Amino acid sequence: MSLPTSPRILHLSWGRLEVEGHPPFKDAKLYPGGARAWDWRETGTRHTPGIQPADVQELLDHGARVVVLSKGMHERLGVCPQTLRFLESRGVAVHILQTEQAVRLYNRLREREAVGGLFHSTC
Repeated sequence: MSLPTSPRILHLSWGRLEVEGHPPFKDAKLYPGGARAWDWRETGTRHTPGIQPADVQELLDHGARVVVLSKGMHERLGVCPQTLRFLESRGVAVHILQTEQAVRLYNRLREREAVGGLFHSTC
């Protein structure tokens, strides 16, 4: 049984991410079969130290085997070292990129991989 495809990102601009089949987001979690708003308050995420292990857990719960993490348009969002260790310990490939680059890579990967992503559309 194969996983559903991750949704395509249709458009990115400052503060707005348009995802196929979903309303626009400011920040978003995308994964095989769906997407939702990424509310940093749920996990206490801040620009520093950055993306938390709990932020990526949901992507894995939905079957992501590759994860794309965006650092923001001006690369101000960090990634906690614990998050990288968490993904590595589960054998999940991770790509950390500036948001525009992250969107391009995610859209390519979704064609052939069970990919999840966290996208921050501002700073």
